[in-house]
Amino acid sequence: MTALPDWMHPPREEGWFAEDLDRLPEAPRHTELIDGALVFMMSPQRSWHGRLVTFLTTTLMAQAPDNIEVEREMTIRLDARNRPEPDLVATTATYDPNRTWFAPEQVVLVVEVVSPESAHRDRTVKLRKYAEAGIQHYWCIEDEGGAPVVHVYELDPPTGMYAPAGIFRRSLRRPVPFEIIIDLDTLTSGGDH
Repeated sequence: MTALPDWMHPPREEGWFAEDLDRLPEAPRHTELIDGALVFMMSPQRSWHGRLVTFLTTTLMAQAPDNIEVEREMTIRLDARNRPEPDLVATTATYDPNRTWFAPEQVVLVVEVVSPESAHRDRTVKLRKYAEAGIQHYWCIEDEGGAPVVHVYELDPPTGMYAPAGIFRRSLRRPVPFEIIIDLDTLTSGGDH
């Protein structure tokens, strides 16, 4: 067995902390911290996933009000031991070219596009963690025969848990966190039908 590179060894007995991600230049791109453990995107990204994230980013950017920025692949520092990297975030934070993470109170929408490698984390672990952090809106997008299906969740303040707000195929229309209208069929076709 090959020895692990030095950077993969936790810097302390308690493991990794959120600020450690900014000190790991050797770590693979898209490294997340979940419960103090480093999580790497190990499988190659499918074209479907990349295309969907790109078109969804531009669609949300075009519809977002002036006080909302849309960013892709930026971590959220949920707490000292959790810093996941969703596919997209809509945030009230102003643009900062040196930013490496957002605080949960700056995030109004998190979007995860499920891949086989991330399915369990996206559907259960992150669903719970984003709710516990107080993020109001969470979308989990699944591949259903090549078509995107958006599972929408809203935070229920009395319970602090997400409540399902709908499953959307072909089109999505939501009044929150801002007015959003999306023809889902165009997200992976690039506008072609």
